[in-house]
Amino acid sequence: MSSSPATTTTEPPPPSLPDYVLDPDAVLKDPSITWRHGQPPEYTKTRQFFSQTKKSTHPSHSLPHLVENLVKNWEIEASYKPSLAQWRTIACPQSYTFRVNGSPPQSAAQMLSVGTYNAIIEPNEFYCPARSSFEASHKTFKRVMPSFAWEVLEVYAGPPRVVFRWRHWGVMKGDYVGVNNKGEKVTIKAHGGDIDIEGVAVADVNDKLQLESVEVFFDPMAMFRQMAPDGEAGVTKEAAE
Repeated sequence: MSSSPATTTTEPPPPSLPDYVLDPDAVLKDPSITWRHGQPPEYTKTRQFFSQTKKSTHPSHSLPHLVENLVKNWEIEASYKPSLAQWRTIACPQSYTFRVNGSPPQSAAQMLSVGTYNAIIEPNEFYCPARSSFEASHKTFKRVMPSFAWEVLEVYAGPPRVVFRWRHWGVMKGDYVGVNNKGEKVTIKAHGGDIDIEGVAVADVNDKLQLESVEVFFDPMAMFRQMAPDGEAGVTKEAAE
């Protein structure tokens, strides 16, 4: 009695995914890029700090892992690629929008002009985006927290509409010096403690997992309250020069 030859079934290969959702530093490797400071930025210390102090570890290729990498590459492009034509993480530079806490949408060109910090922070008693340039804003917060890591905590839905909770954190190693909404110079002495903020984001993506729109919800004052946990007692204000 003969038997039929055994058949072997194989799983179909997984769909190919773009490198910017697989590797948090994918866009740093892009060739022929015009970088803001003439060369790719250095993220080694921030990535090490992230690995040592993150709250969540996501399985490779899981949705939280893909979203986390997408946003990290988007942040690199928004901060260090001055040409919108070279951004790979957004679907269309002309139609992409970014919103914070229900505010009017900002275009990619607007964010490229003012910088990521100024696009997110509203004028307040500690800081005023209109009184700080793109370069100055990055220097201000880099001085305070040399490593400011970011992670996805949970993903609630997606795609094409991805809803997720995130965390942004660092250690206050340097003094904060900025200009507030009244034009006053504000100084907060470094306390060496943690700065840890959380929020929620809603991002629409296309079939290539490129961002079409992003809306962020968070308390923009949480960072400043943590910089000055003693309130006005730890803050110096004086007329700006």
